Amino acid sequence: MIRIAIVEDEKNYVSVLEGYLKRFEEENQVHFQISIFSDGLDIVSDYTADYDILLLDIQMKHLDGMKTAEKIRELDEDVEFIFITSTVQFAVQGYMVDALGYVLKPVPYLAFSQILGKAIKQVQKKQTKHYLNIDVEGGQLRLDISQIYYIESQRHNILIHSEKGEFLAAGPMKKMEALLTPQGFSKCHNAYLVNLHHIAGVLQNTVLLSDKSELPISRARKKNFMYELTDYVGGMPR
Repeated sequence: MIRIAIVEDEKNYVSVLEGYLKRFEEENQVHFQISIFSDGLDIVSDYTADYDILLLDIQMKHLDGMKTAEKIRELDEDVEFIFITSTVQFAVQGYMVDALGYVLKPVPYLAFSQILGKAIKQVQKKQTKHYLNIDVEGGQLRLDISQIYYIESQRHNILIHSEKGEFLAAGPMKKMEALLTPQGFSKCHNAYLVNLHHIAGVLQNTVLLSDKSELPISRARKKNFMYELTDYVGGMPR
């Protein structure tokens, strides 16, 4: 299933796009979950990183499509943007938010179906990734778990250390452990859940990570941690 949001303030174009999406489903044996927003402000006010593709009208009353895309891109680096616009002048700015492309109004089905097909191929490539949605100020951040170095327990919260920076989220650590252990994470210490992919080395009771972090390995955790690390390294493709 592909999750698509239409962000468009003209009802007639919303109807056109919905009709095109239904036609594409029938012709290509895919299934869409469609959400409708009448303005950019509506989708960014409490953005959840649940969408695969956004169809964005560039010219809207309160928050235009370009500014909407800029705000969403801060939270979600993987969603695909397709701009719906009445002029190429605005559409060429799309490179700033890594937009896939644009379709000019009045929207022809052939052009729409071609760029939608391209977007779906990109989405299908990304569906092999695993993500962690983190509640942050302004909405939800979608973080590729391969970018996480380690997670640190801080009382009732957790601190996520990643290539994108550090993010504080509500705990508990047990929830993260259950979610991420099957994805190649292991606890070297009660306070640290480590991405085994980012381990650069182990020295006595210290684990070295690719971001130069050094974390302690507790005596109680060492045997199981080393077993899981050995098993992970042995199972990695060469």
